[in-house]
Amino acid sequence: MGLVSGIVVYVITWWIVLFTVLPWGVTPQEEVAPGHEAGAPAQPKLLIKFAVTTVIATVLWLIIYLLVDANIFSFRDWAARMDH
Repeated sequence: MGLVSGIVVYVITWWIVLFTVLPWGVTPQEEVAPGHEAGAPAQPKLLIKFAVTTVIATVLWLIIYLLVDANIFSFRDWAARMDH
């Protein structure tokens, strides 16, 4: 896997993991102030969620990298099969 494709795979993995992690621990506000969204979380804890997302995405990216590097999974082989 090249540098650019590795970065692209990491960014896509990071965003997918982020959307999976965002709902964790969300509790609605008990009293909603005027002008605030009723469904907004009381404490979103975004920094913690970003950190967890980064750790999970890094582990997943390493697994993907190892699979591609060991030729267990190859995008080139898949593309060659699609041409025939």
